[in-house]
Amino acid sequence: MVRGCASNHEKRNKPTDLERRSLSAHQMAEPFPSDRRLSLSRAQFDQIVAHAREADPHECCGLIGGVRDGLAHTIYRARNIATDPLVSYEAAPEDLFAAQRAMRERGQQLLAIYHSHPRANDPEPSSTDVRLAYYPSAVYLIVGLGGNEPCVRAFRISEREGLWERVEYEVNNDIN
Repeated sequence: MVRGCASNHEKRNKPTDLERRSLSAHQMAEPFPSDRRLSLSRAQFDQIVAHAREADPHECCGLIGGVRDGLAHTIYRARNIATDPLVSYEAAPEDLFAAQRAMRERGQQLLAIYHSHPRANDPEPSSTDVRLAYYPSAVYLIVGLGGNEPCVRAFRISEREGLWERVEYEVNNDIN
């Protein structure tokens, strides 16, 4: 099942003027191929949305580890230590290191980085999200909580080109 929000069209844009800080993490293994779709279980998807709701009105952040074919195995929450967590996020370094260590031990790689935009109805990467997106092979998930229901969007971001593109992802009830 492909997960989407009100409109689910692909988009390539220059970022908006809103400034934010973005998560910085080390790539663990071979890059996640851009022709593969991120696949989350329903429980993993619900964990990410729950994290965003718990952090609201602040932004949340975390990593998603899994295998090269795009199948997510583990959600790694990170504490947001940003100076202004209402409008930015910065993962606690010790949380990043712990996630990286766990991914290595489990034979996982970084598939995706997630964070929230608590007041967004239809979340898109900010200019700072784009500027600090150092992992072009990672999918970037953004959870918007500004509408009646959460809206989770997935993006490929090119920090070098200053561009982003909306991509599809899957939420499956059949995988754990």
